[in-house]
Amino acid sequence: MVLAMCLGCSVAPAAEPPPLSHQLTPVDSGEAAPALALPGYPPGIDGLEALRGRVVVVNFWATWCPPCRREMPSLERLDRATADEEVVVLAVNVGEDRDAVAAFVATLDPPPGFPILLDEHLVTSGPWRVQGLPTTVVVAPDGRIAYRAIGGREFDHPDLVRVLLELHRAAQTR
Repeated sequence: MVLAMCLGCSVAPAAEPPPLSHQLTPVDSGEAAPALALPGYPPGIDGLEALRGRVVVVNFWATWCPPCRREMPSLERLDRATADEEVVVLAVNVGEDRDAVAAFVATLDPPPGFPILLDEHLVTSGPWRVQGLPTTVVVAPDGRIAYRAIGGREFDHPDLVRVLLELHRAAQTR
């Protein structure tokens, strides 16, 4: 009887992971975004300087990170939904090699249409203040950090998309 109860406990369904947030934390310091020149940039883009005038969503992630894996499809949906709105998504994989990243990306349907940059040696973690994964930093069109988030996000949530589009519109009126 006791054995049957113990076995019953071991087959209980796993708890659902909490929903992904759609909140971003404003950064009011006026801090300029650090350099971000890594392998993986598409041809013609050498770094953030080439993206001035656009809102840039920089997402630091790893394939072994469950919230990172969960939010990746919403990054793709954000990228598709805002392609004409001057919002650029950049995903920075930290600490993994090209083969590990390629194997994970091959499981995604659809595959990401945004650039995935490779930071095998963790050179971006310090300057970008990556203290946990996933970490997302939103860079305003003027090159300054506008928002930061640690933990998984639902990037295509209407409230989050609105924040990004308003950031772009505000820069156009200056």
